[in-house]
Amino acid sequence: MKLLFRLIKFYYTASHWPEYLAPLMDLGLRLYLANVFFKSGLTKIKSWDSTLYLFSDVYNVPLLPPEIAASMAASAELGLSVLLVFGLFGRFAAAGLFILNVVAVISYADLSQAGINQHLSWGILLGVLLILSRGQWSVDAWLEKRLP
Repeated sequence: MKLLFRLIKFYYTASHWPEYLAPLMDLGLRLYLANVFFKSGLTKIKSWDSTLYLFSDVYNVPLLPPEIAASMAASAELGLSVLLVFGLFGRFAAAGLFILNVVAVISYADLSQAGINQHLSWGILLGVLLILSRGQWSVDAWLEKRLP
């Protein structure tokens, strides 16, 4: 009986070992998502005329003029991605990119099923960062420890 309790105790102790990988997983998610959105932002500014065409004639962004929507999208993708990499205002960055991701899906009526699945995956990962992540390897964690 004593051996059984030792085995059970070992199991519960060992079951917590993967938690030590949480900061690495968090950093990996941040880097992956930042890469996706940053590259999209670079594409927008690299070919600004094409971007304006897409926002005026292809995408159906609600409430905003195409020029403002394009500027906001490119700025968000570039700026929030940088914040996400460093984990500075990480939850704010994840929330902003989550909203941008949702608007992208809503605005583009011809999005294929594969595109919808990709955006859904990004949305889930951003949701994980927004809701579950404490970002132990981040500027936010470093600053939080130093605040009174």
